[in-house]
Amino acid sequence: MITGKNYIGNQLSANGSKTYRTFNPKLNIENDHTFFEASSEEIEKAVVLASQAFKIFKNTSRTKKEEFLNAIADEILALDDILIKTYISETGLPEGRAKGERGRTIGQLRAFANLVSEGSWVEATIDTADLDRTPIPKQDIRKMLVPLGPVVVFGASNFPLAYSTAGGDTAAAFAAGCPVIVKSHPMHAGTGELIASAIHKAAQKTGMPNGVFSNLNSAGIEVGVQLVKHPNIKAVGFTGSIRGGRALFDLASQRPEPIPVFAEMGSVNPVILLPEAIKNQGEVLAKTYAKSITLGTGQFCTNPGLIIGIKGAPLNDFINVLSNEIVKIEPSCMLHPNIIGNYERNKTTALQQHGLSVTAEYDQDVAVNYARQTVTAVEGKTFLENPTLHQEVFGPFSMVVQCENAEELETIISNLEGQLTGTILAEDKEVSKYSSIIEALQNRVGRIIFNGVPTGVEVCPAMLHGGPYPASTDSRFTAVGIHSIKRWVRPFSYQSWPNDLLPDELKNENPLDISRLVNGKQTNKSI
Repeated sequence: MITGKNYIGNQLSANGSKTYRTFNPKLNIENDHTFFEASSEEIEKAVVLASQAFKIFKNTSRTKKEEFLNAIADEILALDDILIKTYISETGLPEGRAKGERGRTIGQLRAFANLVSEGSWVEATIDTADLDRTPIPKQDIRKMLVPLGPVVVFGASNFPLAYSTAGGDTAAAFAAGCPVIVKSHPMHAGTGELIASAIHKAAQKTGMPNGVFSNLNSAGIEVGVQLVKHPNIKAVGFTGSIRGGRALFDLASQRPEPIPVFAEMGSVNPVILLPEAIKNQGEVLAKTYAKSITLGTGQFCTNPGLIIGIKGAPLNDFINVLSNEIVKIEPSCMLHPNIIGNYERNKTTALQQHGLSVTAEYDQDVAVNYARQTVTAVEGKTFLENPTLHQEVFGPFSMVVQCENAEELETIISNLEGQLTGTILAEDKEVSKYSSIIEALQNRVGRIIFNGVPTGVEVCPAMLHGGPYPASTDSRFTAVGIHSIKRWVRPFSYQSWPNDLLPDELKNENPLDISRLVNGKQTNKSI
């Protein structure tokens, strides 16, 4: 079922001369299939088809879009074992993780199917005319969200399903009415092609226009650059490194017509240990965080890479327990030799910084591509003075910052870059006492957690997966949950239009029976 070719609309194509293979990090060998990088001509054809498809797809009924999204989910499930085995061979991740991520992907698709079926997400807003108003008559004005156009989605290295070919970005864009071109991640091109085949089958079964979806292979950056620079592309979704996301953001900003890049990038996800919590629960918290730091070999964007507390015996005890517990955990395989290479380089850079000490590092022999988990410690003053220590080390690595007092702790939080998450570990009675610290953390993160771990992102409407730069390029939006659809739309107003020429969402009779804001009141009644 894996051909190594590109999906250009509803056709498989392999016109390019550059080829590559994926890699099995657990076996430390290349996988069998050869993939053809998309040529410039194939990229151009995919964009032209997407632009043509947009003219039809943007007006596709909510019922048909619901069918399409559910059909994608059904076709992914139909791939069954071949998908799971391919996923494992390209990531080194276990079967349970593969099936769990598949389940999340299916759940996201069905959630967006339900969203478009109900229809109120378009935020229809109507202010009816009052032509007798003085001194200036009031015109009839009606507003709703409309799709942007063709969207490019970059597959993520650490989530081959949930953040890649049919992941949250793609599902949200389809729900909005935007065709999608996926720039498949080279580390899991086989998984990507299998998912692309499922989307292709779903599109054909539900009568979607040719070009509503394309999947392009790429071993380097050239395909992505050409896509982002193309004038017919209207938005970009990206999950990955700060360097990669920022490069795409800059590229899109330099276009004659700049477009939005919704990039979810780096985060060290600070964890704040307040004194009473660490005094009363320090051992339990340390054991919990040893597991969180090493979960998935630390390859989550919400991995707790920074733990901050106030000096004293309880913090020392916490560091000791954390250090003892984390080396008891068996190391696991990272996604790719490049990923572990970056981990080792970034860890070495951190360890070379003045004042940073290693409190624990797994020192037994490990298999190739397996990462040694590491815990370090540093004084608050040293951390403040050295921005290098603030940077993410993607993998099973965490740093404990030891502050002199609450004032220094607050200063450190205020000087952090933007983060996806922040965690407060506290006794209930401590919250009011340290309110300024909690407020400082709130200003730097997109999601704040109380007495938990940041690893794990629930897919639900209330989830905010984003945050101030560089956690994301626009902290007003989430990359997870149904509200992520708002990245791929823009508000649009109609003034003084005849009722029969308006979209159904804005007509007086409300034929779709959706909830609308009419003259300041939320209602699904007709006008």
